[in-house]
Amino acid sequence: MEVHHVTADAETFTCNAYLALGATPTLVDAGAMPGVVDVIEERTDSLDRLVLTHQHGDHVAELDAVVEAFDPDVYAYAEHPRRTHALDDGDAVTIGDETFEAVFTPGHADDHLAFVSETTLFSGDVVVHDDGAFDYGSFGRTDRPGQSRERLVQSIRDLLDRMPEGVEHMYSGHGGVFHGDVRDVVETALERAERREPKYPDG
Repeated sequence: MEVHHVTADAETFTCNAYLALGATPTLVDAGAMPGVVDVIEERTDSLDRLVLTHQHGDHVAELDAVVEAFDPDVYAYAEHPRRTHALDDGDAVTIGDETFEAVFTPGHADDHLAFVSETTLFSGDVVVHDDGAFDYGSFGRTDRPGQSRERLVQSIRDLLDRMPEGVEHMYSGHGGVFHGDVRDVVETALERAERREPKYPDG
């Protein structure tokens, strides 16, 4: 599956938005980068669907622009005026060329989903490879109202339980893309999250 990080050149704060090409061209998260539609159009003329990991502003600010440009089906856990398909824990959804399982992973956000296939993880913000707080295994922040470290820890455990052994591509909501032993990265993130220490102690 061919995956492009379409917000890589953003000058404003945004999540990583990923364009997965193949039989079902899909955007995972819309991001908050003005001009993301232009970047998508450099890669494809059509976009069949847009799949949201969650609806924090840095993941959905450009949602309207993407929908108006491509009219994709919009998949999300929580209600949204643009949502056309509700996703729940355990649902299957095609992204690019692969079938992914939606895994409900709240803690950082009440509506958070991660998506895992036999080879690939779109983890959103539940776990990331690197984000300035930690390299090789970090996790979403939980120090803001409505967030929960306890629930995030359980979500990471749930993700590990549902993740096949052969996953080797990790596309997370922030930080770098990772190719290799994704399970080891997620296990490292879990160990750090379980310590219950502040992620940003000076924040």
